[in-house]
Amino acid sequence: MTVSPRIELVPGGLSLSRLVFGAWRLLDGQNPGAEEVARLIDTSVDLGLTSFDHADIYGGYAVEEAFGAGLARWKGRRAGIELISKCGIMLASSNRPQNRLKHYDTGAAHIEASVERSLNNLGTDYLDLLLIHRPDPLMDADDTARAFERLVAAGKVRAVGVSNFTPDQFDLLASRLPFPLVTNQIEHSVLETSALTDGRLDHAQRLRYAPMIWSPLGGGSLFTGEGAREQRVRAALKAVAEEIGAGDISTMAIAWLLRHPARLVPVLGTMKAARLTGLVKALDVRLDRQHWFAILEASEGRAVP
Repeated sequence: MTVSPRIELVPGGLSLSRLVFGAWRLLDGQNPGAEEVARLIDTSVDLGLTSFDHADIYGGYAVEEAFGAGLARWKGRRAGIELISKCGIMLASSNRPQNRLKHYDTGAAHIEASVERSLNNLGTDYLDLLLIHRPDPLMDADDTARAFERLVAAGKVRAVGVSNFTPDQFDLLASRLPFPLVTNQIEHSVLETSALTDGRLDHAQRLRYAPMIWSPLGGGSLFTGEGAREQRVRAALKAVAEEIGAGDISTMAIAWLLRHPARLVPVLGTMKAARLTGLVKALDVRLDRQHWFAILEASEGRAVP
């Protein structure tokens, strides 16, 4: 059985499993009990997926608590896993009646309060990684940085990063911190390739941090999308899989991400054990340059310039 290896997000810094379990859809159309969640954690850890990606808003602000109930039943050691959470998005929700509309808050008071709620919901004393979930046009970089510094100094957060930031937004916050931002979690897939050309992956290589990747399978549209792009990409992935005799189109799509030199860390969104097992097989796939460019060509609908 393939087991996920590990990767340092920055040299000498926090390490995560090479593939990350994404908890976003934990409550989608279901209400798993604590024992079911504990079994899912066991399955993930057995595959080497020891890192679990959360955000305060997931499931209408309910996923972290449901996961925490399962974590309390899980028999493993807390030190053997990594818990990641994000904050900053303020959703209009029955669980947050004070939010009149969707907006952002990256102020120190909100960040610190959100971390306290996440720690309580997950039943843990610390987060391994805290990310600002979205850029905030009202972000005061000094104030946000102060929250990060206090949380790290208190031992409540081991490392910090951002999500969906541009290189300039990343650099602004990084300029106010005495320690590095260890990642930028961005959208990237065989169907969303803008990060290849807009500077985000170049920025990651320049600063030597590993970007986390959300929606690495195109949010499911890789399998269900009927557009010309989706059909071209499915055909290309299938052709490569058949040529090298390894995996299915989802395995190939993850392998395509892993081939990039920026050391991408895909966040897997499936809640199904069999799907997780299949996706982890991407770690054994070695795409050569022409395979990789054939898939890119199918996505772009043209040969590279």
